[in-house]
Order: sequence, then structure tokens, then C-alpha cells
Amino acid sequence: MRLREFLPLEKVEEAEGNLDQEVTGLTYDSRQVRAGEIFFAIPGEKVDGHRFIPQALKSGAAGVVVAHRELCPPGTTWIRTKDVRRAMGLWGALFFGQPSQRMKVVGVTGTNGKTTVTYLVESILSAAGLKPGVIGTVNYRYGEHQVPSHHTTPESLDLHSLMAEMEKAGTQSVAMEVSSHALVQDRVRGIDFDVGLFTNLSRDHLDYHADINEYFSAKRKLFTDYLKMSVKLNKAAVIFGQDPKGRELLRQVGTLGVDTWSYGEDREWDIHPIEVRSDVAGLRGQLAVKSRCLDFSSPLVGAANLQNIMGAVGVGAALNLPADAISKGIEQLRSVPGRLEKVENQLGIAVLVDYAHTPDALEKVLGAVRPLTQGRVLTVFGCGGDRDRGKRPLMGQIAAGLSDLLILTSDNPRTEDPLRIMADIEDGIKQSGLKRMADLNPQTERGYWVEKDRRAAIRVGLRAARRGDVVLIAGKGHEDYQILGSEKIHFDDREVAQEELSRIGNA
Repeated sequence: MRLREFLPLEKVEEAEGNLDQEVTGLTYDSRQVRAGEIFFAIPGEKVDGHRFIPQALKSGAAGVVVAHRELCPPGTTWIRTKDVRRAMGLWGALFFGQPSQRMKVVGVTGTNGKTTVTYLVESILSAAGLKPGVIGTVNYRYGEHQVPSHHTTPESLDLHSLMAEMEKAGTQSVAMEVSSHALVQDRVRGIDFDVGLFTNLSRDHLDYHADINEYFSAKRKLFTDYLKMSVKLNKAAVIFGQDPKGRELLRQVGTLGVDTWSYGEDREWDIHPIEVRSDVAGLRGQLAVKSRCLDFSSPLVGAANLQNIMGAVGVGAALNLPADAISKGIEQLRSVPGRLEKVENQLGIAVLVDYAHTPDALEKVLGAVRPLTQGRVLTVFGCGGDRDRGKRPLMGQIAAGLSDLLILTSDNPRTEDPLRIMADIEDGIKQSGLKRMADLNPQTERGYWVEKDRRAAIRVGLRAARRGDVVLIAGKGHEDYQILGSEKIHFDDREVAQEELSRIGNA
């Protein structure tokens, strides 16, 4: 394609140089520039891409897209636009052949539940014969291909390239987690969505967003911007109406001319439970889906997963998929990595690993766990460093209020002092009235213990558990690493729990 063909996609303030040359590629990383490619000078999280214009040109860039032309040497081909990220997404879609226009694309946003919903949607799409791919927090996968996820939602050029690869491999549908960062940073610009889904909104990422309202404004863009701009003919929004922000979003989406599906526990919502039974084996029963009734059965446990299932059912209904495919897809999903994932053992203890790392998620998970046990609930958790400090005491108070025994530990401290992080959490624990213990043994009924080393904390929690107890290890879920300072070491809560359980069994 010639460079000039990209210019109508986004308003260009000015341009200079050879606009008729062939474009061989697009990149935002100056270290990966090859001859004939266009370099986008985007503002990164730590440095501004404009600083690397000379390096990109030296490596053979055919031209640069910039917001400021001052660093473009004379004789350079450059295009100036007010929003480089937006232009990058639109150019990427065109360069890679706009694959999203030929696939069913479902975008899932919200604070909690995105990963589980995409797994459920993937299973439903598969049952309906629409060969699915998934882009999300755990990994990016399609067919036999699977690669680790570096971002919940990749940069736009990486995303369009990935979707082109998916289409080439025969993928017919995509379920995608869409983060608030991605929505603000135009990472999904140029993606044509069929369905947008909103799970809920609670406190998270306030180290990035100024406040909860700005955070919601970012989430809302999936519907009021990206879904609205999609070229798909039959667009739909699926929204958890019981969330106050979901109710607000339903009113706003109602003016966009897209089909809407609401879900929640009460009869006022399009999708709601008629009769549901919940126990340690999972969830089963009937859901109302507007004028229809859907039987379902799932090994996933807890009220939060009932919400996730209803959201996925809404996607299936919005895509007009057969009811038997929706039911089959829900039943066939056995588990989701790091989402109330069971660690098998012969000790009579239910050990669950979950990604819950926000106050709302931790409250929902502990609320789901409590009815599943006749014994005590033991919780092992901490909070990440270099992130929103305000949620730490909130999570401490929630964990203390819903646990019998609480083992406070480190998560991903990053460059923060783990003891300072735990002190912030402990402020909330103290407000609950839970007492710090001088010693911990299986006969202890209530209290909390502090152990900085995460492996040792998991060991403490498992050794303190009695037959019939539930041990929840929260915060890291599927993650197989721990970030200590600037170093990333291998650490998987599921592996560590299995190793410690084996030692207890052998003893």
C-alpha cells in the first residue's frame, strides 16, 4: 500500500515528504524498525516515542507519524496528527486487511469477571461451530496456538496483526477482554465489534485514572465510541443492570440504536434466574432470556459466576446462537485458570486459588466461598506494590470480616517495601476488630497472622486448616511469577499450594 492511502483515515494536520512510497510495515517500537516501515511516535508509559524518531529513521523508517514535528530532520517524510495512537489503530486496521469486519467480535469490559466471561463466551462460540479465538489476561489463543499475555489488551498494531493471523488460521470469532487502559489509549481503535459486554464497576486502577468517574468514563467508551463506530449491522450491548453504573450505561446505550440485553438477579432484567441451585459441585437451574427459558448446568461455583454465566448467555442471545449451543458451551467449561481454581488434595481441605485483587472481587469471592463450607474460611492474601494504596485497607477490612483466619502476606511488591504494603492492609484489618495472633495452630478459631514470605504464608494457611475447611489463596490467580523490586521470579500459587499440600500429606 502507498503511504498516501492511509491519510484519509484520520485528520492530518500537515504532511511532508514522499507520500507515494510503498509502506512495508507499521511499528511503534524504534528498536524493531525495518526499511520501508512507518514509525508511530506514541507517548509511552515512561518515555515519549518522539525521542526515538532519529533512531527509527536511522534504522530505515520510510516515514514517521508524529504529534510534534520538531524532531523530524529536514528531508524526512512525516505526517502530523493530533492523536498518534488513534491514527495508529486506524492505519493498523487498514494495513492488516480489517480482519475484525469478517469475524464475530465480542468485547468484554468491567472491573471483575472479564476473564471468566471470555472463557464462557469462547466455549459457547465453539459449541455453536464458530471457531473462536481469545485475547485476554491469561493468554492469547486460537486453534492450536497459544502465547502468554503481556497486556490484557495488546497495542493496536499487535492486536490487528494478531487478528489477521487468527483469520488466516480459520478463526471465525473472537472474545476479547478490553481494559480501561486499552480504551483510553485507543488500543482497540479500528476493531469492529459485534457485541460489547459490561460486567460491573468497582474500585481499581485509581493509580492510573484520577477517580472512579474517570475510570467509568473509560469503560463506557467501549459502547459510546467503539461499538457505536463499528460497521457491523447487528450490534448489541450486554450490560449487568444491577450495578449502578450498569443501570446508567443502559440509559446511555439506549440512545445509540444498538440492541440491548440487560442481566441481573431480579425479574426486571432481560436475563435473570428463575430457579438456581448452588453448591460445591457448581451451578444449575433455569434462566429467563427475555421471552425464553434456558436450562443450564455449570461446574463453576458461586454467585459471581452466576453473573458471569448470565452475561455470556446474553452474548449468545445477542448473536442469535441456538439455545442448545449456549447451554452446551456453559456446561463444557470445566474451570478458568486462577478463578476459584481448585487445588486437589487428599486432606479433606478445599483449596481455591483466585485472582481477586480488588475490594469488590475479594468480597464476592469470599461471599461465594462461605456457603460452600461447614468449617472455617482461611484466607491468604496481600496487595500489589506501586498501585492504588487506597484499596489496601478496604481489602483488609473485607478479608477480616469474611474470614475466620486471615494470613496477611506479600503479593507483587514491585519497588515498594512489602512491610509498608502490609501495614496499609493491616489498618483495615484492625478496623474490623480481628485480633493479631501470637501463635497459630489448627485449633485457632479466629484471628490474623502476618508473614511477609508468600510461600511461607501459604504453608501457614494450609497447615492451620482442618478437614472441612476452605483455604482461599487470593490476589495472583493464574500468574506464574512474583515481582520483587525490578526482578520477576517464577511463583505460581497453585504450584506452591500443591507442593505444600504434598509435604503435609507426607508428614
